[in-house]
Amino acid sequence: MKSALLLSLPLATLFSSRIQGAPTSNPPLRGSEDLLGYSSSNTLSDQTTEAITYTPVDGQNDDADLGVYLDFEDSDSPQPIRGNKGATDPGNTYYDRINSDKLAPPGTDEGQTINAQWPMGLSHNRLGMNESGWARQENTVVMPGATKMAGVDMRLEAGAYRELHWHVAGEWSLVLNGSCRIEAVNENGQTFVDDVTAGDVWFFPPGIPHSIQALDSGVEFLLVFDDGAFSEDNTFLATEVFAHQPKSVLAKNFDLPVAAFDDIPEDELYIFPGTPAPANISEQNVTGTAGIVPQSQSYSYHFSEQPAHEVEGGSVKIVDPLTFPVADNFAAAVVTVHPGGMREIHWHPTSDEWTFFIQGQGRATLFTAPSTATTFDFRAGDVGYFPQSNSHYIENTGDEDLVFVEVLQADQFSDVSLGQWIGSTPKQIVADTLRLPQSALDRLKTEKMLLCNKTS
Repeated sequence: MKSALLLSLPLATLFSSRIQGAPTSNPPLRGSEDLLGYSSSNTLSDQTTEAITYTPVDGQNDDADLGVYLDFEDSDSPQPIRGNKGATDPGNTYYDRINSDKLAPPGTDEGQTINAQWPMGLSHNRLGMNESGWARQENTVVMPGATKMAGVDMRLEAGAYRELHWHVAGEWSLVLNGSCRIEAVNENGQTFVDDVTAGDVWFFPPGIPHSIQALDSGVEFLLVFDDGAFSEDNTFLATEVFAHQPKSVLAKNFDLPVAAFDDIPEDELYIFPGTPAPANISEQNVTGTAGIVPQSQSYSYHFSEQPAHEVEGGSVKIVDPLTFPVADNFAAAVVTVHPGGMREIHWHPTSDEWTFFIQGQGRATLFTAPSTATTFDFRAGDVGYFPQSNSHYIENTGDEDLVFVEVLQADQFSDVSLGQWIGSTPKQIVADTLRLPQSALDRLKTEKMLLCNKTS
């Protein structure tokens, strides 16, 4: 929405000919060469951009280096101004309101890091058959700097399938809401079937064929793949495998008559409605001589039943190969940050971090050596990405709990805490380097905070 004082002329008028007496007939696509060069008339617009009025939001007049969060969402005219930096903008958009740290960045930002933010709401949505579901993805096509991991947000209506398939990449998943039944067969012929619900996790290694069917409540889940260039469009689907084999070969392979394959789909199903799964899961426990997948190698982990570790400012709970061995290179933490709290400044020494925001709103500053820093504003449904050893925090800027999942490519979840590092370094070194007063040195902590509470 533009300021009411912004323009006195409609846009169509502003960008039409200003030459008096211009013909009323439809003009050519290109102008005359007479328009080149130096204007003898020097005709200028009488439009002013200096009459823009606005009301600063809380903190907007503070020193830019203080970098407080600016809430522009209810502002009639958000402006790219912090302290004495910036200037007014003749027009602004909804995205300016929800990305205040892009419009009016903290004075501590410098240069340009990778784009560490992608809203899934801007991803192309792939729709399932007969209103059975949808899927939208984030990968290097839309987020070029996110090279190590890619993600998919997928919804299945009750009874709908994500059809039988496999991937070249490993698939790690967190169920966001609802419930579903997952099924797989490994390379040894061992079978697996389990029901998972909101908060649970599954993992299917590369090449392991599997399927997903929503139960009566429907389901939405997050998928993370160990390749930033991964695309759902390149999945190996059962329907496509069958459609691209000679029927005589299929008949020979399955020891069936050719006629058995007369009605196989000519195209992929991908997401499609199906017969509801039986309530008794044992009815779908198909096993051969190889038996079932051993529990120690289970493809699911009932993370929803794990209590969260409560700390000042929120809670954290971790799942990684120490407790979920089959996902041998996926480590994750589900983090809840109370209003006003913050995931402390940290970095991951061995992995990039792929983050998905489940609830609430927050912001983060990505710092890249030697001196580049960009602050991003995140909402539920956004993906965040922080490269290996690049420091960042995640601050709750809303009035409800902020919930997000951090996913690493690592054999265990770990991070380095800026606070713990400085607090565990001899105070004289810290004083000489950072010039902190003794009162601050005395309050430094040697333990990792994980989360920080509201500023005292």
